[in-house]
Amino acid sequence: MWFILSVIALLCWSGSDLFSKIGCRDADDKHSHLKMVTAVGVVMGLHAAYEIFIGGVAISFDVLLRYLPVSLLYIGSMTLGYVGLRYIELSVSSPICNSSGALVAITSLIAFGVSMNGYQIAAVALVCIGVIGIGFVEYFEDDELRAARQDKSNYRYAKSALALLLPLLYCVLDAAGTFADSLVLETLDEDSANVAYELTFLLCGVVSFLWLKFVKKAKFLPKREAPKYIGAIFETAGQFAYIYAISDTKHLAMSAPIISAYCLASVLWSRIFLKERLSWKHYLMIGTAAIGIVVLGLFDEIG
Repeated sequence: MWFILSVIALLCWSGSDLFSKIGCRDADDKHSHLKMVTAVGVVMGLHAAYEIFIGGVAISFDVLLRYLPVSLLYIGSMTLGYVGLRYIELSVSSPICNSSGALVAITSLIAFGVSMNGYQIAAVALVCIGVIGIGFVEYFEDDELRAARQDKSNYRYAKSALALLLPLLYCVLDAAGTFADSLVLETLDEDSANVAYELTFLLCGVVSFLWLKFVKKAKFLPKREAPKYIGAIFETAGQFAYIYAISDTKHLAMSAPIISAYCLASVLWSRIFLKERLSWKHYLMIGTAAIGIVVLGLFDEIG
C-alpha cells in the first residue's frame, strides 16, 4: 500500500503543478493567484468537512490557533508560487520550489546541530548547485535563443529577476513551514493538524473570493476557473496520499524519494502538454537539483 500511495502522491502533486500552471499562466488575469487560493480553499474545506463529520477527526479552536503559523507559511508559499507561474516555465519553477527540503536540512544543521551523513551533504550540495545554476542559465540566456525555444509553447516569458525570486521565496517559506511543522507536530495529532491547515486554507479562500468579487469586481469565467479546481483536487488528494504514505515508517526510506521526484514528473508534463522547451543547460541544472532532491528523500532521516 505504501508504494501505491507514494505513486499517487507523486502523480497528484505533479498534476497539481500542471493544472495550476494552466490556471495561472495568463498574463492578462492579474488576480489568477487569488482565484487559485479560492479554488484550493474550497476543495480543502470540503475535504476537511469529510474528515470531521465522517472520519471523526477531532478539531478545536486551540488546534487551529496552535497550527496557524504553520498554515500561514504553507499558504503564503503556495500563493507566491501561483503568482510566479505567470512569469516562468513550470519546468524551471517546480524544481526550485521543490528544493525546500535541502533548505530544511541546512536549517536543522544550523539550529539544532544535527549531523548529516556524506550522502545527505552531497545531496544538499547538488540541490544548491542545481538551483543556483538554473538561476544563472535562466537570467543570462540570450534573448533570441529564449524566444526561439518558446515559439512552440505559444507563451513567452521575458527575462526577469522577479520570475526567479518568486519560486525562491516559495522555497524559503515552504522550508520555514516544514521546519515549524516538525516542532508543532510534537504536541499535535497529525490528522487534526492537517484539518486545521485545510480549514485555514478555506478561510483564506473565502477572503480571497470576497475581495475579488466585491472589491476588485473580478469576473470568474468557468473555462478559466476549471483548471484551477482540477489542480486544487490534485493538490488535496496528493496531500492525503502523502500523509498516509509516510506514516508507514518501515518503508519511509523508499516512499520519500518516490514522492520527492514529483518535480521530475512536472517537468515531463510541461514538456508534453505545455510544449515547454528548455536548453540543455536548463535540463542539466534541473537534473542536478532533481538528483539531490531524490537522494535527500532517500536519506531523509537526519541525525
